[in-house]
Amino acid sequence: MSKINQKSIDSPESVNYCPHIRKVQSWGYFMQTVAELEIASQPEIWRRVAKQSAEVKSLLPKPGEYVGVVGCGTSWFMAQAYASLREASGEGITDAATAAEFLYRRNYDRLVVICRSGTTSEVVELLERTKIPNVVISGVSESPVTDLANEVILLDYADEQSVLQTRYATSALGLLRSSLGTDLNMLADQAEIAVTSDLGDIPNSEQITFLGQGWTVGLAQEGALKTREAAQFWAEAYPALDYRHGPISIAQKGRTVWMFGHADERLQSDIRATGAYLEMSELDPMVHLIRAQRTAIAIAKRKGLNPDIPRNLNRSVILG
Repeated sequence: MSKINQKSIDSPESVNYCPHIRKVQSWGYFMQTVAELEIASQPEIWRRVAKQSAEVKSLLPKPGEYVGVVGCGTSWFMAQAYASLREASGEGITDAATAAEFLYRRNYDRLVVICRSGTTSEVVELLERTKIPNVVISGVSESPVTDLANEVILLDYADEQSVLQTRYATSALGLLRSSLGTDLNMLADQAEIAVTSDLGDIPNSEQITFLGQGWTVGLAQEGALKTREAAQFWAEAYPALDYRHGPISIAQKGRTVWMFGHADERLQSDIRATGAYLEMSELDPMVHLIRAQRTAIAIAKRKGLNPDIPRNLNRSVILG
């Protein structure tokens, strides 16, 4: 991974910062991580995805097909979001599954497989075991996963150097949403706001709970995962209307409840009554996820952690 030039807060001299250093040794330096640059690039990347989407739409599920969408980790959460959107749009019954828990007795017409690295062991095993027609969305052109694919949609320009997955995930989801009629260029314009908007005091929160409803439940899961991965931070995620069935008990002053999409007035009132800060936005929920990504990075840096190489994680899970 290439070095990034960093500037000292106390001195105009530049220094070299190696992303492989796990702990920031001195807050005398303001350090910009690879993940921050990749998060900031999303408006431009989404515009490229918008151009590509028309070219590859024929490779994606047709209306009426019974579809399974598969991924692991972040890709699974993007699969959940797409599956919910596709079924709600009337395109056909759509399930989402993590590859390790795939139900092989389901008679799908087509599989959509989201796999950034192309090397994830559980995805390789799934494609080896099933003969269901598939299309793979990947960030790498030549890999065990793409070798097993019937069709490949390559998003190599959205791939990351950071272990932390950010822009690839939203690009894959953006491509799939575009196939359902979403104007990705409009979302890219909104993303210009999200990459620079003030996060306020949210990165100083003691705890964050992310909520979603319908297709944004997957985004809530991803927001929580990103803060856990990047910052070893206490974050949880729930369907919005299930939040009052127990999880709201941890809400209090100094903590944040983050809603992707609209929260009804009663839920808003209940959350605010706890003293917790309620984060909501008029931005599209996928755009709002950019703010969650930035929050994760800000928390990591506040704690002296390098989010580019999260603890105990690698770019891909390859089982021995």
